[in-house]
Amino acid sequence: MNIKPIKIEADYADALKRLEIIFDAEPNTPEGDELEVLGILIDNYEKIHFPIDLPDPIEAIKFRMEQLNYSNHDLAKIIGLKSRVSEILNKKRKLSINMIRRLHSALSIPTDVLVQEY
Repeated sequence: MNIKPIKIEADYADALKRLEIIFDAEPNTPEGDELEVLGILIDNYEKIHFPIDLPDPIEAIKFRMEQLNYSNHDLAKIIGLKSRVSEILNKKRKLSINMIRRLHSALSIPTDVLVQEY
């Protein structure tokens, strides 16, 4: 086991190659331990070099509505007036703090997604 920090792209490529080789290693074996540590190093490198942006708040609401098979009427029960639903989904009205709280609670959408500018 020769694990080292992943500092540059070449280190990252080498780590991915090694990960592929030991991917099916059994837990609690030397290769299993190497797999676990290597996975953590790769994950850390990817978080720094390939960050993933949060989704658009309105698209997140629409996606969650689709997952739950919710209609605009169902959303109106959560945030208030039916006319507001249309305005929000068409990005003509901003979400209020109370709406964000209700959407987070009812639809389990993370607040850091809902508070973003759009």
